[in-house]
Amino acid sequence: MKGKLIVSCQALPDEPLHSSYIMGRMAVAAKEGGARGIRANTREDIEQIKKETGLPVIGIVKRDYPDSRVYITPTMKEIEELLEAKPEIIALDATGAVRPGGVSLEQFVSDIRKHCPGQLLMADCSRVEEAMSADRLGFDFVGTTLVGYTPQSSGMRIEADDFAIIREILAKVKHPVIAEGNINTPEKAKRVIELGCYSVVVGSAITRPQLITRSFAQALEE
Repeated sequence: MKGKLIVSCQALPDEPLHSSYIMGRMAVAAKEGGARGIRANTREDIEQIKKETGLPVIGIVKRDYPDSRVYITPTMKEIEELLEAKPEIIALDATGAVRPGGVSLEQFVSDIRKHCPGQLLMADCSRVEEAMSADRLGFDFVGTTLVGYTPQSSGMRIEADDFAIIREILAKVKHPVIAEGNINTPEKAKRVIELGCYSVVVGSAITRPQLITRSFAQALEE
């Protein structure tokens, strides 16, 4: 996947395309278009996508818990589910927020490494400091997935000032950086690779037709 496009194929239960079958076909379409990897949510979707495409997968499980705001692969329960699907990379919230049951990120990573020492891990971060911390914890990949989506990164835009946050992360971490989050044009995708990112993940701009449609419809209403 180095230097290539990864397409995020996800549809939550309240979205019209929620279906492992549909996500599998979406991933096939992405592969035909040139994607070299897929990011997917849930064991069922990952298994279907791997069966239909053979592409490497970044796997997550999104799940809400009442005692934590972490929802991207928050506990070992989600890790166990993902291991059944055998994604090449498992991604998880690495913002430093306390996980369900009061588990810290450091303890969680330690538990994962003991349970499945060969599994590649990606850190979903929202700030430079979080990326640096994830780098020190030994994540195999550092991602910008949550920039602008956490209280501590509210108002931040990943593309601001020619991707200043990505350039700073690249300068301060030793592990490969995967650019993700609001990269919604081919030009932006090309630029982050030029800056030195390992690969780039694009999601909604490709695989959420309701959002793509809304942008057109709103433009006509202005």
